[in-house]
Amino acid sequence: MRRRLKLAFIIDRKTTYRIPPHPSSPVRHVWKMVERDHAQVLGAVPRHVLGADEPADVVIRYAVSQDRCPDRPEAFCFRFVKDGGRTTLHIAAADDLGLVYGMLEYSGKYLGVDPFWFWADLSPERRSRIEIPEGDYDSPEPFVRFRGWFVNDEVCLIGWKEEYPPTSEVWEPVFEALLRCGGNMVIPGTDLPKHGVHADVAAEMGLWVTHHHAEPLGAEMFLRAYPGKKASYQENPELFETLWEKAIEKQKDRNIVWVLSFRGQGDQPFWVQDPAFDTPEKRGEMISRVVRKQYDMVRAKVTDPYCCVAFYGEISELYKAGHIHIPDDIIKIWADNGYGKMVSRRNGNENLRVPSLPELQDKGKHGIYYHVTFHDLQASNHLTLFPAPASLISGEVEQAFRAGANDYVLVNSGNIRPHVYTLDLIRELWTQGEADTEEHLQTFVRRMFPSGSPEIAALFREYAGRTVPYGPNEDDRAGDEFYHHPARQIVGHWLQGKSDQPHARLNWATGVFDFPEQVEWFRRKCAEAVPGLRELRERIEQLLPELAEPDRLRLKDHLLLHVELHLSGCEGFEALGQSYSAYRNGNYPLAFVYASQAMWNYRRGRVALQEAEHGKWANFFRADWLTNIDSTVQNMDTLRRWLRMHGDSPDFFAWYKHFLMPETEKYIYLENTHRNPLSDDELAQRLADKFGV
Repeated sequence: MRRRLKLAFIIDRKTTYRIPPHPSSPVRHVWKMVERDHAQVLGAVPRHVLGADEPADVVIRYAVSQDRCPDRPEAFCFRFVKDGGRTTLHIAAADDLGLVYGMLEYSGKYLGVDPFWFWADLSPERRSRIEIPEGDYDSPEPFVRFRGWFVNDEVCLIGWKEEYPPTSEVWEPVFEALLRCGGNMVIPGTDLPKHGVHADVAAEMGLWVTHHHAEPLGAEMFLRAYPGKKASYQENPELFETLWEKAIEKQKDRNIVWVLSFRGQGDQPFWVQDPAFDTPEKRGEMISRVVRKQYDMVRAKVTDPYCCVAFYGEISELYKAGHIHIPDDIIKIWADNGYGKMVSRRNGNENLRVPSLPELQDKGKHGIYYHVTFHDLQASNHLTLFPAPASLISGEVEQAFRAGANDYVLVNSGNIRPHVYTLDLIRELWTQGEADTEEHLQTFVRRMFPSGSPEIAALFREYAGRTVPYGPNEDDRAGDEFYHHPARQIVGHWLQGKSDQPHARLNWATGVFDFPEQVEWFRRKCAEAVPGLRELRERIEQLLPELAEPDRLRLKDHLLLHVELHLSGCEGFEALGQSYSAYRNGNYPLAFVYASQAMWNYRRGRVALQEAEHGKWANFFRADWLTNIDSTVQNMDTLRRWLRMHGDSPDFFAWYKHFLMPETEKYIYLENTHRNPLSDDELAQRLADKFGV
């Protein structure tokens, strides 16, 4: 029996499109993307028509009953329609987001535009024509109903351009990538000014907007609205409710997933400002009462609203203890610990690791708030890739789904660009409900490095095995902040003359030990990681010449940069520990040399960031205010200047004379020709050569 071949539908530079008359804002935005993509791939801006009677090759429209498109929200279908001798591709959907996803599926599947094309500098392949087998297609239902990003700790996005708050130039590529990943929900930034365009652009592009758990209903912070007033709902309920009323009124006509919550100002427990609530019962009753009030206020203005409560920090603990009661139709959001594990987060030195998932008796709808990037002043990854294996992410998210937390997934996406790999993995998880991390990695590498080598997948895989394991748990892997915040704490403690007592803020990592042992703990952990990181960097550098230039640059930006930030941090911290040891032994010149080497190593991290600021990424990392490598470099510079005063002061010539001046000159030199002190860098380098370190 002969097999019947499907006919091919042709897309080329002459392909015409018909879009709906008077298109909605989301459809207008995505049509611009399709126009751009068509021009990039086929070399000509496509012609589009609006009239229903005008012929077109690709028709973008709302579905009718005879299409038999899936009738659920956000679904779309492709239909190849015969009209005489002409075939037309119809992209049809029942609603705006369905059309958005249909148009982006066309762009990705047929024009070859990657979801992260902008963030990974991955231009689609130029082609003269594209052949599509004719065959109807119905979009599958995503595994998760609400799927989105929390664009949090977004200092790179904030500092990238001169304008503040960020303009649509910054936000549109963020939201485009989210939509291309099948996301439909976003928290567009953290505590940005009210006049910013972030929420407006998100809504215009069709996304559901939701809120930070510290900003319930998206309302203005109490102390901003009422400076000088006490932020107590017990004492000033009408003031809080006025803010909530304004927020509801402003957003009631938009697609909103309403966050109901009650935390204190500055994202901390409310009883910090209102200490009368001194028992779990009192605290739980207040949170329950406030959530119910917010719930009723929203329902009075919005028909069938979607509402959620974030079980983050103390709210999760109070709920599990039975002190918080909320209506069953509110989605309960469970959070990981910031390091990918679905347990309670570390709070200072306290790390209870209480499971953070719904239990069998927990009724209603559930979801998760998950971090692929985090900022906590301890060991989190802010500038670098998730430091634990990707299998940890898939395992924890799939476990949450099995526990019933699959109505909502909100991912802390940070500044997007450093986290493309893990955000892409989450895309697969929220779409399909599961992911084979090895298969995903292989597919991801083929997309990102089309000229590449199979070894690239191994390099990504091995990255997590080279990060610092600082604790007994699988998620206890160090991100970039591990090398900087503790290092600056150590320098401050040391220079303040407190070395005779432990630094309590380091106990989370080291345990309770004397300060010298705390310093040695960090030095040893970092030193142990250095050989593996050096070997990984060397393998990446050896592979680079084999790649085409775009892939070479992409591998530098999306892996080598991350390895260099870890390696420079480890080598910087190791040298800092050696400096402290030499100082304790009274060897101040050697301590000065090691402090200088610490500074030079940390400075390599800043150089690595600058090298990644090519082309459109100019200034992308200039607002590194959280990890703050520049601050660490300055701390090391302060330390070495302080150490140089231990024996080289006041003339800053003694160490040169003692260690570097030729013996033939030491006793006959004239001061007026030999008293030009060496700079710190030159002295440190020459002493390092002398000491052989």
